[in-house]
Amino acid sequence: MIKIALTGGIGCGKTTACHFFSQLKVPVIDTDIISRELVAPNQTALNEIIDYFGTDILLDDGSLNRKLLSHKVFNHKKNKLALEAILHPKIRLTVQQKLNQLDCCYAIIAIPLLVETQQQKEYDRVLLIDCEEKIQISRTLARDNRNLDEIKSIIKSQSSREDRIAIADDIIDNSADKSMLKEQIIRLHSNYIKLCN
Repeated sequence: MIKIALTGGIGCGKTTACHFFSQLKVPVIDTDIISRELVAPNQTALNEIIDYFGTDILLDDGSLNRKLLSHKVFNHKKNKLALEAILHPKIRLTVQQKLNQLDCCYAIIAIPLLVETQQQKEYDRVLLIDCEEKIQISRTLARDNRNLDEIKSIIKSQSSREDRIAIADDIIDNSADKSMLKEQIIRLHSNYIKLCN
């Protein structure tokens, strides 16, 4: 099985790309979804986060206050490293467990922070979903409840577009509409099937 890490900056279209691969019956493992599952109430990771950040990190219903956590780790290196030490090993273990259950030609593993966590060598190929920064900004503004400064600051905190391009084996330009993205994914899917054979 070929393991393909899919990555890209905020607003580049990773989720939509994953959706199109799923439509082609390709297994998709999304580390963002795994991360959310790991911090659900009563999960070990959430308890470890509470131990470090305190109970004020929770909402009234006992679930994680993501916005507050994001505020506590953003631009606070010690907190960011502590959170990564809790989550990253658990995410990697879960990805491996999910891969072990698969019997297929290739699988997509969506890892937004692939460059930042230097995991590219653990995968057979890296697929980058890419677009210009101005498109990232306009898409994220339309989608998220964030202001322009917040979005720019997230983009700045992520690895640069150049760094992502440097490690990519395959690059999809997602500057146009969804139909163009889908076409490129269908072509890439055929190439990946050929690689398997």
